[in-house]
Amino acid sequence: MSTRLISNIGILAGVHAIDGPLRGKDLSKLPQITNAWVLVEGEEIAAFGEMQSCPIVDKESITDAGGGIVLPGWCDSHTHLVFAAARENEFVDKIRGASYEEIASKGGGILNSASRLRKTPEDQLYHDSLSRLKQVIHQGTTAIEIKSGYGLDVDSELKMLRVIRRLRNETGMLIRSTFLGAHAFPLEFRSDHEGYIRLIIDEMLPAIERENLADYIDVFCENGFFNTEETALILEAGLRYGLKPKIHANQMAASGGVEVGVQHDAISVDHLESMNDSAVSALAASNTIGTMLPSAAFFLRMNYQPARTLIDSNCLVALASDYNPGSSPSGNMNFVVSLACIQLKMLPEEAINAATINGAAAMELQKITGSIQVGKKANLVITNPAPSIAFLPYDFGNNHIRDVLLNGNWVK
Repeated sequence: MSTRLISNIGILAGVHAIDGPLRGKDLSKLPQITNAWVLVEGEEIAAFGEMQSCPIVDKESITDAGGGIVLPGWCDSHTHLVFAAARENEFVDKIRGASYEEIASKGGGILNSASRLRKTPEDQLYHDSLSRLKQVIHQGTTAIEIKSGYGLDVDSELKMLRVIRRLRNETGMLIRSTFLGAHAFPLEFRSDHEGYIRLIIDEMLPAIERENLADYIDVFCENGFFNTEETALILEAGLRYGLKPKIHANQMAASGGVEVGVQHDAISVDHLESMNDSAVSALAASNTIGTMLPSAAFFLRMNYQPARTLIDSNCLVALASDYNPGSSPSGNMNFVVSLACIQLKMLPEEAINAATINGAAAMELQKITGSIQVGKKANLVITNPAPSIAFLPYDFGNNHIRDVLLNGNWVK
C-alpha cells in the first residue's frame, strides 16, 4: 500500500465531522486547519492535522503543498458529458436572437444531439467522452454523474449508458450513471407521446436492468417536454426497476417538477431557475437536494437560481456544471463556484460546500467523498498559494489548481 504525505498546506478546508449534506446556516460552515498536513494510505485519507504534529515518512512520499489550499475534489452531480458533437451553430443562433424553445422546435437542441449520437460508433463516443472526462479531472472534479438522453431510442440510449459504464470501469473514478430517456420526444414520436413513454417503460427500462447500466432515472419535466403526469409515470416505472429518481425541474417555468420530485423522494431536483412559493416550500420540507446549475443560466442568459431564498428557507442545495453541448458547454466547476458567489450571492464557504459535500450527497456518495475525513477517498485538490478561501472564486479568471489527487494517485 502506497503512502503519501502532503505537507505545508496553507489551508486545509472541508474538514467536516459529519458526512452531510448541509442545509440552511450550516452550509456556510467550512471547517479549516491552517498550516496543515494530510496523510494518504492507498486510496484513502489516513490522517491529517497541524504541521506541529506532522508524521515522519520517507522523503520520496512527501509532496510539499507550498502553502497552497487543499480542498476535497469537486463533486459534479449533473452532467451530460457523453455526447457526439458540439453545437456552436446554435450558439450563433442564440446570439442572433433565437430562443431555446425556437431552436428545439426546428429540430435543434436535444434532437440535434440525438441525431448525431445515433450515427456515432460506440468506440468513438467513448474516446471523445474520455477526453472530456480527463479535462474536468484536471480542473478538480473527482466524482461525477453522467446522464444518457441523447439517444432517444433503445439502441442509442444503451450505447450511451455502456460508454458511461466503460468510463467508470476504466478510469476508476466515482461515476454515477443516470438514464434520461425522457429528455425529449424524438421526431418519430412527436405526435405520439404515449407511444414513446411506452417505449421507455416497456423496452428501455428492462434492457437497462438486464445489463445493470444505471443508478438513477431522470425526466425533463418542463413545458413542451414531459408534464408532471408523464413524469410521475416514468419515475414510478423506473423505481420498479431499481432506479432512484432525479428530475430536471423548473428551468424555464414553475412546471410542478419540484413538487413531483419531492413526492417521489427524488435524490435531487435540478436547475431551479424558475421557483415559486410552492416549489420552495416543498423542497424545504424534504430531504431532496435542489441542484443549481448557474453556468446553464449564464450561457442561456436566463434568470439565475434564487440561491439565497433556498438557503434561507432551509433547503438542501448543491452546485453542478450541467456540462452539455447545448446550454452549458463547460464542466469547469471552478467557474461554477465563482458564478455561485457572483450571481447567486452565495458565500464562498456555501458555494464550496455545495460543490463538494452536498454535491457528493446528490450522488449518494457523501460517505465516500466530498470532505476531508479519515477513511474517505483521497480525492483532493491542491491550489497555488492563496490568502484565503474567498480568493479562489474571487479571482475567477485564473486557474488556481496545481495538483489533483484521484483515488490516492496524482493525476498526470
